[in-house]
Amino acid sequence: MHPEIQKAVDAGKLSAAAGQVLDQLQPGTYVIHKSWGFGQVDSLNFLVSQMTINFKTKKGHSMQLQYAAESLQPISENHILAQKAADAAAVKARAKNDAVGLVRAILDSFGGKATQDQIAQSLAPEVFNETEFKKWWESTKKALKKDGHFAVPTKKGDPVELRDAPVSHADQYLETFKNARQLKDQLNALDQIFKNLAEFSEPATQLASAIATADDQGRKNQRLNPAQALEFLLSRDEIIEKVPALARGADAPTVAQFLLDEKRRLATLIGDLPAAKQKRALAGIPDAFGEEWTSVALSLVTSGSTRVVAESARLLEDKGQIETLITGLDRAIREHSITSEALLWLGREREGVFSELMNPRLLSAIIGALERDQFDETKRDRRLHDLLLNDKELLTDLLEAATHEELRDIMQKLMRTPVFEELNKRSLLGRIIRVYPEMQALVSGESDAKPQTLIVSWESMEKKKAEYDDLVNKKIPENVKEIQVARSYGDLRENFEFKAAKEMQRVLSRRRAETERDLAQARGTDFANPDTAQVSVGTIVTLKETGDGRTDVYTILGAWDGDPDKGIVSYQSALAQALIGHKPGEQVNVPTEHGDRTARIEKIEAYKK
Repeated sequence: MHPEIQKAVDAGKLSAAAGQVLDQLQPGTYVIHKSWGFGQVDSLNFLVSQMTINFKTKKGHSMQLQYAAESLQPISENHILAQKAADAAAVKARAKNDAVGLVRAILDSFGGKATQDQIAQSLAPEVFNETEFKKWWESTKKALKKDGHFAVPTKKGDPVELRDAPVSHADQYLETFKNARQLKDQLNALDQIFKNLAEFSEPATQLASAIATADDQGRKNQRLNPAQALEFLLSRDEIIEKVPALARGADAPTVAQFLLDEKRRLATLIGDLPAAKQKRALAGIPDAFGEEWTSVALSLVTSGSTRVVAESARLLEDKGQIETLITGLDRAIREHSITSEALLWLGREREGVFSELMNPRLLSAIIGALERDQFDETKRDRRLHDLLLNDKELLTDLLEAATHEELRDIMQKLMRTPVFEELNKRSLLGRIIRVYPEMQALVSGESDAKPQTLIVSWESMEKKKAEYDDLVNKKIPENVKEIQVARSYGDLRENFEFKAAKEMQRVLSRRRAETERDLAQARGTDFANPDTAQVSVGTIVTLKETGDGRTDVYTILGAWDGDPDKGIVSYQSALAQALIGHKPGEQVNVPTEHGDRTARIEKIEAYKK
């Protein structure tokens, strides 16, 4: 013991135990304090019984010798913190060139084991910052596992441990699986076995007990933990596929039988599986349900979670059942039996084969699902709500082929629904009005007025119907094909042909809605027996201009009749409106391109074909 320390002990200024510790705390010694962390002893002053320590965050800190002996822990020069303080550059070089050796030194510093956070703190910030450490640690873990001297846990919070002797990777995986007590831990260990099958020299022998355990867990947990039980069977089958010499037990449950037994809760069951296992479980549906499998898969599309919906739809598509899928979706949309998860997926997948489902019925189903979910305490998912608000194209895409009546119905539903805040509701309504300005009347309240009746000739009505048929049966289908072809060209954001075709689709859809509205309001007539006592629809009017005495003859017919060369004008025109109701001999102001002129009604006759 240092003479000065021995004197202090003999004089009763220090306890014997404190003296033994102080003897190790000579200047230059590295220490750790529970509050101030890592430091180095700078000096001892026996006259005033004090020690000065340079802590990382507290330079030149003085402590009474007795307290220093009780609170400081001396560490050797081989401790990672001491090495880093002495030569951080050397530690950084070792991290690059000998990562396994550096981790061994760190674990030795902490008694043979340390968590990932402890390892990170040992190297930060002089060796690595947080981002650099994460990258380094990912590659280092692989090297540690390969070395065999390290037990590397799957959980971040569990410590990495240094072994006395190396253990093969295969033995590590089997040991982890054997020692796991929770189902989740067993499943994770079984996944690690599958991912590292190449490490097993005799897998048929080494993995037999693991397969038997998976059989047993799948059987015992079906009732209380069905998703985990199914996961055991799926993992077991994955391993068996890679190792044909392995086989499940004679009475072991099969995935197909498991799915069949759980038919009533299949959507929930598959939804509870990890994403990596869902696709494999769904692939077993055709074997499990035979001829009935398409209806089972379709029910998962219309009622499963978002991921289950997508994977079930992909299964049907991959098996050549796309028409079954589209027909089933259309039926569920019409019946409002489709879930918000399925509608969310469909809204995101609206391009391609599902474009024909993009119609007002789907929008109506979306509103219905949002209203249904609003009063369901178990539903707190706003993704469908947010998709309709944030996807600026979705609303107009759904209404592109809408009739006038369908537009009115959707506008009224949006105005009545409680699922949107007032500002959001106005935003949605505004998007519709920008494309269909005639819908403004619904919002402003003018829609309560009785729809105007249009008086039209039978000939013009037939012509309008022919235009409508050409629009619906030729122009719109041709435009749909143009969109499909343009979509095949690639990136839709930079696809001019696609944008042009979509713009034409909006024009055609608007024209269709307007034509349907006009035909609904039209009333055909042959203009027989008009009232010739005054200017009315179906009369021929002779005017004489008061200025130069010029005579003009006009025939006032239906809303869609108009032939200026023949003097035929629509009763809705400004000229006709100026004349209607006036009698022979009266003077009227007749609007022209160059301003109004005054004329006298000379004669009113009945129009005859």
